[in-house]
Amino acid sequence: MKRDGSRQHPAAHAVRELALRFRSAAEDEETQARLAGILSLPDAPGPRGVLIVTGGPQYRVGSHRQFVLLARALAAQGWPVLRFDLRGMGDSEGGARDYRAAGPDIAGALAQFFDAVPALREVALWGLCDGATAAACHAPRDARVKALVLLNPWVRSSAGLARATLRHYYLGRLLQGDFWRKLAKGGLRLGASLASLRQVAAATRGQAQATQEDDAPAPALLRALAQFQGKVLLILSGDDLGAREWQALLEGDAAWRAVAARTQWTQAQVDGANHTFASAAWRGAVEQLCARWLQSW
Repeated sequence: MKRDGSRQHPAAHAVRELALRFRSAAEDEETQARLAGILSLPDAPGPRGVLIVTGGPQYRVGSHRQFVLLARALAAQGWPVLRFDLRGMGDSEGGARDYRAAGPDIAGALAQFFDAVPALREVALWGLCDGATAAACHAPRDARVKALVLLNPWVRSSAGLARATLRHYYLGRLLQGDFWRKLAKGGLRLGASLASLRQVAAATRGQAQATQEDDAPAPALLRALAQFQGKVLLILSGDDLGAREWQALLEGDAAWRAVAARTQWTQAQVDGANHTFASAAWRGAVEQLCARWLQSW
């Protein structure tokens, strides 16, 4: 700490990485399946760590590469970081599951994390897309989870996707000169475009039915976030339909606005970024946002 009470930027730490094997906390026939993880450790780990919760199957040089670089960057600033493959993904054993069944794997990873780093006292769960939703749904179940970092959380429903598409694609197109030039030159299939627009508009009117979809993540996510009393850093991409779906939830539901307006919430946007922050500049912006936020409390 500086004399004025502000935090100094932590000095760079040497980082070493350990490959780990551990079991999920699942109580089913695949309890014996082992998960694979990589622990990034600074030379002197502090009491706060970061557990990266991955989403569905992804190519290793895609967003999973971002997880590698993020873990090393945060560990270099003093925070131990564990990233791991869910059951059925990457190098972990077992059958593939979606984000709704990730809880036991997160619990197993947390147990391994605290066992491997004796200095650890609290953890922030970090997730992108459905990994963010899985992390948030698990957070209220473990008192050691003090914070969440959520990037473009997965909140998709038929109606939500339709609303975001209508507002951010169709209405946005009407404001683009290129659209009108193509229309004037006959370069657009106007009939097909209008039919598509009518379908999207009809889907937005089906919101009541869409909220009953078995796989709609928003209701469970809202319940979890309302229960969770820790700190939350929400990072949205500037050019991502999933981020626009999140914003549409807030605009259309007072309960969502109340949760996101709590004082322990911080929201940031990386302008121009796509869903996975797939450039060095966007990835660097995420690293800086996370590091500054972790230093702030």
